[in-house]
Amino acid sequence: MRETMAGHPAMVLLLLTVLHEASFLTRERMRLWSLGCVAGFAVAIVAMIATAHGAMDYAHRPLGTDFSNVYVAGLSALHGHAAAPFDPATQELAERSVFGKETQFYGWHYPPYFLLIATPLALLPYLAALAAWQISTLLLYLGALRLLLRDGPAPQLARDRLWPLLALGFTAVFVNLTHGHTGFLTATLLGGGLALLDRRPVVAGILFGCLAYKPQFAVMIPLVVLATGRWRVLAAAAGTVAALTVVVTLLFGPEVWPAFLASSHFTRTVVLEQGSTGFNKIQSVFAWVRLWGGGIALAYAVQGAISIAVAAALVVQWRSGESMARKGAALCIAAVLTTPYSLEYDLMILAPAMALIVSDGVRNGFRPYEKSLMAALWLMPIAVREIAGATGIVLAVPAMLMLFAMLVAGPVRNLIPARNRPTATTA
Repeated sequence: MRETMAGHPAMVLLLLTVLHEASFLTRERMRLWSLGCVAGFAVAIVAMIATAHGAMDYAHRPLGTDFSNVYVAGLSALHGHAAAPFDPATQELAERSVFGKETQFYGWHYPPYFLLIATPLALLPYLAALAAWQISTLLLYLGALRLLLRDGPAPQLARDRLWPLLALGFTAVFVNLTHGHTGFLTATLLGGGLALLDRRPVVAGILFGCLAYKPQFAVMIPLVVLATGRWRVLAAAAGTVAALTVVVTLLFGPEVWPAFLASSHFTRTVVLEQGSTGFNKIQSVFAWVRLWGGGIALAYAVQGAISIAVAAALVVQWRSGESMARKGAALCIAAVLTTPYSLEYDLMILAPAMALIVSDGVRNGFRPYEKSLMAALWLMPIAVREIAGATGIVLAVPAMLMLFAMLVAGPVRNLIPARNRPTATTA
C-alpha cells in the first residue's frame, strides 16, 4: 500500500510533464486522429440517412433536428406570417403540420434578422434546404479559417494540408452537422471579422454586425473595438445592424419586433432559467450553477461575476502589446464564456480561437500546457452533454477558463506592478 502511494507523486509529475510539453501531439498522430474523426462522422451521418424515413430519422425526429424550426419559420414568413414563429404554441403547431403530430418541438429563439436566411431556404424542399444550409456554411467556415491562417503570424500554415483535416475533425463539426445548427456561420462571422480587422476594417465591421442574428456572442466585440479606438469597425458594424433592421422591417413588417421581444421572455424563463433545453446541454457558468442545484439569482450572480472579470481582462489584453492572434483567440473564448446560453454546437467558435493560437505558437512558441488544452477542447464538444449529465461537470467551462487565463495572464500580470509600484522619493 505504501509503495503504491509513494508512486503517485511520480505518476502525477510524469503526467504534468507530458501535458506541459504535449509531446504526444506529433504531426502524424494529429493526422490520424483527424482522419479517424472525419471517417467516423461520415459513417454516422450515412447511417443516419440510411435509416431515415423521408425527412425523419430513426427516432422520428426531423433530420437536422434544430434546423426544422428554421425551415418552418421560413415557411411562415413566406406565407405572410413572419411574426408567428415567435409564439411558441403557434410555432409548435406549424412544425407538427410539416413533420407530423409526434415530432418534438424545436423552438425558434432567433431575432428577426435570421428570417433573412430562413425565408429563402424555405423555398426549397426540406432535405434540399438542409443540405444547402449545411454545405454552404461549412464551406464558409473553412474559408474563414484559411483566411485567418493566411493572414496570421505563420501564413505557411494556410498551405499545409493538415489544417483542413483538423478543422473538419473538430468534434463540434459533427455536432453541428447532426443538429443542423448555426455554429459554422457564427464561427465564420467572428473568425472572418478578426482576419480582416486591420486590413479591411469596414468589411470586418460588416461581418461583426451580421452577428446580430445571434447577439449573445457579439457582446464583447464593441468592448474591444472601443477600447482600441477602431472607429471604422464600430461604424460599419452599427451601420450593418441598422441596415438589417430596416430591411427586416420592410420585408416582414414592424410586428416582428414586438413579437420577438415578447418571445424573449419565454426563452429566458423556460429555456434558460428553468432548463427546458437541459442544463447538461448548456456550456456556461450559469448552467453549471443550476445543474448543481443553485438558484436562478445565484446563477446570474456567478455568471455576471465571471463575465465582468473576463471582460476586464480582455480589455487589458487588447490594450497591451500582445500579438493580434492571441487577442483574437481571447475574444473568441470570451464570447462563449460571457453568455449564459451557449450549447455544445456553439463551441464551433473555438475553432478560430485555436487556429489563431496555433498560428502564433508556430511563429513565437507555445505556452506551457497550451497545446494539451487545445487538444482537449478539440475533442470535447461531442461528449460534453453526456459528461455533464453523468457527473454534473460542465467540462468545457473550466477548460475555456484555463485557456483564456493563459492568453491574458501576461498583460494582466504586467498591469498589477504598474499600479502598486512605490513612488520614488527624494531626500
